[in-house]
Amino acid sequence: MLTPGLARESLVVHCLRMFNRAAKSCRFHVCLLLAAAALGARTWAADASVPAPRVIAGGDPRIRYEGRIDFSAPAAPVVAWQGSRISLDFEGAQLALRFADARGQNFFNAEIDGRSVVVGVAEGAAQRIELTPLAGAGRHHLRLFKRSEAAKGQVRFAGVELAAGAEAWAPAPPAYRLKAEYFGDSITVGACDEDGAADQWVDFRTHNHALSYDALVSVALGADHRAMAVSGMGIATGWTNVLASQVWDKVDPRPDAPRADLAAWQPDVAFVNLGENDDSFTRAHQQPFPAGYTPGYVALVKAIRAAYPRAQIVLLRGGMFGGNQSPELRAAWEVAVHALEGDDAQVSHFVFTHWSSLHPRVADHRAMADELTAWLRQQAFMKKFL
Repeated sequence: MLTPGLARESLVVHCLRMFNRAAKSCRFHVCLLLAAAALGARTWAADASVPAPRVIAGGDPRIRYEGRIDFSAPAAPVVAWQGSRISLDFEGAQLALRFADARGQNFFNAEIDGRSVVVGVAEGAAQRIELTPLAGAGRHHLRLFKRSEAAKGQVRFAGVELAAGAEAWAPAPPAYRLKAEYFGDSITVGACDEDGAADQWVDFRTHNHALSYDALVSVALGADHRAMAVSGMGIATGWTNVLASQVWDKVDPRPDAPRADLAAWQPDVAFVNLGENDDSFTRAHQQPFPAGYTPGYVALVKAIRAAYPRAQIVLLRGGMFGGNQSPELRAAWEVAVHALEGDDAQVSHFVFTHWSSLHPRVADHRAMADELTAWLRQQAFMKKFL
C-alpha cells in the first residue's frame, strides 16, 4: 500500500515500478490515479467545477419543425427533404447542434438572429457542432434550413446544447399567408445553383435549395414551403432509379419509405414541374421520348388531387433546355395539361420564359421566381392569400 508520507517524486517513481509489475497486481490503476493527483494533472473523471451544458433533446416540444419530417423516432427526428426547417429560441452565449446517424452529405443554413453560416454534418453515428461565440448572452433565435438535397443525404436532429442553466422557448409561429408544395426534379431542388461555369455533383454544399425558384417564390408570397423534388427524376424515366410516382408522398425519397401523413398538412397551392429528365435521358441515349410520360403525368396529378382535394394545382414547364426547347416534351405535356384542365377546374398551368442550358444558377432562379410570382399575383385563386 502507498503511504501518505511519500514525496511527489517518490510517489511517481513508486508508481512506475508498480507499472512494471502491473501484470501481477491490479494496484497499478490506483497508483496511477494517485500520482496524477499528486502532480496536479487532470484525470479522465469529469471536472466537477465545470457545469454541465443544458441539453434540449430533438423531441422537445419547444423545437419547431417545418416540412415533411420523419418522427418515427420522436427523440431524434429524421430530416431528409430539402427546405425542412428547425427553429428554437434560447438564451446565453453558447450553442451546439447535435446530430446522429448522418448518411450522405447534409448541409444546413444555420441562422442566428439573422446571421447565417453553412453547417456541414459529417457522415457517421453522432456529431456535435458548436456555433459559438454568439453576439451576447441575451435571448436568441435559431433557424436551421436544410439546403442540400434529400436524395443526397439525411440525418437525425438530436437537439441542442446550451450554456448551463440557460432557458429555451418555442419560437413565435410564422405569419404565413398560404401553404405551397412543389413536386419536381433538380430544377426545383436548386441543384448546382451556386456552382461556377460547370455543373458539379461531388460537393453538394453548392446546391442551395434556399435560392431555388420555388423557395424564392414562397418567400415572396409569404408561403409555408415544401419541396418533394429529386435530381434526375422523371415521370416515366430519368437519370435516377426512382420515379415521381414512387416518392412524391413518402417521408424520404425512397420507394420503400413510409408514406407521409398527407392529411396533417394540406397545401393551398401544389406545383408540378416534371419532364426535363424524361426528355434529356432519352435524348442522350438516342431513344424516343417515352410513351408513358403523358399517362404517367396525368396519373400523378390525379393522385395529388386525391390527397389534396381543396388545393389549386399549377402545372409548370421550363427552366432548362427540354422544358423550353424540346418539341416532344412540349407536345406530351400539353396533351396531359389539356386532359387535366378539362376534368378539374382547379388545375391551371404556367410556362417559364427564362431557361438555362446548364442547371439554373442563382440569377436564373431569381428570374424564374420573378416570372412565376408575377403570374401568381394575377390569378383569381390567389386573391384570398395576398
